[in-house]
Amino acid sequence: MQIYKLYGDPVDKNIESKEKAVRNELAHRIAFKTEEFNRNDNETLCFVSDITNNEITVGIITKRRVKLLDLADEFAAYLDLDTVFTQVEEITINSLQSLLNCAYRQDYIDSEDEILEKFELDKITGRMGRGINFGENLVREGCRKDDLKMAAESYFMNKTLLPELERIYAGKKFPNAPGHPVHYMVETDDRDVRREVYKIILDALYANSRFPSRRYAFLDFRPGDSYSKMAFETLYKVCDGGAVVIRYLANDDSEDDGTVSGEHEVIENICDMARIYRNRVLTVICLPRECKKVKSVFYEYLGNMAFVEVREDLIGGDMALAVLSDLARDHSVRPDKKLTAKFDPEKAYLPTELRELFFEWYNDKLKNSVYPQYKDISVARREVAKAAPRGSAYDDLTEMIGLTEAKQVIRKALNYYKIQKLYEEKGVRRDHPAMHMVFTGNPGTAKTTVARLFARIMKENGLLSKGQLVEVGRGDLVGKYVGWTAKTVQAKFKEAIGGVIFIDEAYSLVDDRSGSFGDEAINTIVQEMENNRDKVVVIFAGYPDKMEGFLRTNPGLRSRIAFHVPFADYNTDELCRIARLISEKNGMHINDGAMSKLANVFDIARSGSDFGNGRYVRNVFEHAKMNQASRLLENDIESLNAEDVTTITADDITLPEKQETAEKRRIGFC
Repeated sequence: MQIYKLYGDPVDKNIESKEKAVRNELAHRIAFKTEEFNRNDNETLCFVSDITNNEITVGIITKRRVKLLDLADEFAAYLDLDTVFTQVEEITINSLQSLLNCAYRQDYIDSEDEILEKFELDKITGRMGRGINFGENLVREGCRKDDLKMAAESYFMNKTLLPELERIYAGKKFPNAPGHPVHYMVETDDRDVRREVYKIILDALYANSRFPSRRYAFLDFRPGDSYSKMAFETLYKVCDGGAVVIRYLANDDSEDDGTVSGEHEVIENICDMARIYRNRVLTVICLPRECKKVKSVFYEYLGNMAFVEVREDLIGGDMALAVLSDLARDHSVRPDKKLTAKFDPEKAYLPTELRELFFEWYNDKLKNSVYPQYKDISVARREVAKAAPRGSAYDDLTEMIGLTEAKQVIRKALNYYKIQKLYEEKGVRRDHPAMHMVFTGNPGTAKTTVARLFARIMKENGLLSKGQLVEVGRGDLVGKYVGWTAKTVQAKFKEAIGGVIFIDEAYSLVDDRSGSFGDEAINTIVQEMENNRDKVVVIFAGYPDKMEGFLRTNPGLRSRIAFHVPFADYNTDELCRIARLISEKNGMHINDGAMSKLANVFDIARSGSDFGNGRYVRNVFEHAKMNQASRLLENDIESLNAEDVTTITADDITLPEKQETAEKRRIGFC
């Protein structure tokens, strides 16, 4: 499918000064005759977009080869418009929408939606709530072979890209491209290089009449993304005659536990459409060099399609030094020993690695040698590294009583994520920043509260996009019937995108239920944890000993847990401080006698097997308020002052019965 914008001579050089009634009559006639002209043609459509004193603009959508100027002149004659078209420009779907919008505002067409639906463009433009996220561009015209070869050489693809350019230019030029003998696989970790390389390929192919349309679409596909088969079918259908570029965005897939399993369905859908449209749409697949498993999955589903693999050459020794010297010359600086000291003569480098090595040296040289007045200024990443976590949530966590180990681990987790980002800025391939956690502790140790704060901390520090906490248990994840559980889990992960899923008493999924729907829930959770590792943090919570057994239920579960956060029972002093904090938040005061008695209460309670930690403190405080109310009502109400009604005394505190044979829970894995 091709989309064109045509410019013609003005039909009336004074049209804009005509009375409104005259212009309305012209618009009505154009709309009526446009409908008539296009009524019986399902493959081509013409419409007037705008008429000014200077020119007339017409849009043409076509699924077949047509003589555009002849068709435009025929259309203008049918509309009784005295004009001659002199300029043709191929445009993107986005530009077409602008033309249609202008035509609709001028009343030259009755409905822009109907035109989009006729060519199935409504399915990808987002009209009526539909659409997929893709981009478009146009192949450059008039590219010369020598210029393209020079560009290819600058990206150090002499072993793969240069031979393919020779093959493209060695072939015959056909007036009607009969099909695509090969498609392309571009492998590079540098996204800028990737983009320029597939542009070189498309430029060369178009210059040699290998496809008729300059328009190509590009779609980014990340681990965990989900696209339906219909989405890809529509994309290929509207790109008929052009090209589709699929860009897989990931660092690598080098883990040993089948990390690409979640992408199989999407890759299969892509490959199905690539095979169906193989002779009408050119497919270019872009992958990072390290995504070998994903590459093998693509080939598994591509069948007998032929692909030319294009990748950067490895450079070592004198040639690598020459590249560094050329970069220095291009940036008007002289290389020095600090630059060569970064270079390992025994190592073969990718061009991307050499550029990263150079720019690290170059930026340092600018600040310390070229402009030495700035050598004492801290670089941004150093300031970032030194900065404390931002936001009120981190302050709230810091102010919480106790939780020393939990605070340390969460700070460590934030630092880990931060350093991965800094590694990436330095050109070092960073680890997958999985932040999944296990919270272990007895009831009332603030696991849920800390999870809520952690979600907010991640949001406030730019590590998660939304920072919501989705709390779930077995009943929220396990379906009642076969086939329901996986969809239920996936729905919860979708709800938690950009935030945190908190699974309390996670072991309840499988307690005494081996082989049940709980196993399906865990398998799906593990897959979704991997698929959404950059978008969702999963926190499993529960008793220490039971959590250890839970982690053994699935081989891939433990390996995806980055941090184990222990929540120790509160000691008596911490419980007393919690009680004082609760009372202050309630506008109350606990006097010294009451605090002394509370310490005894907490000493006794801590030896119980069902001790509730912070939850127990709140219950004790609520009972104390009720006891205070009863005590105050026994006094002369008129004689009470503000201090009396806001003070908890020792008489308001009730001592619990001491349990003789209480068994203390231990913190930590058994």
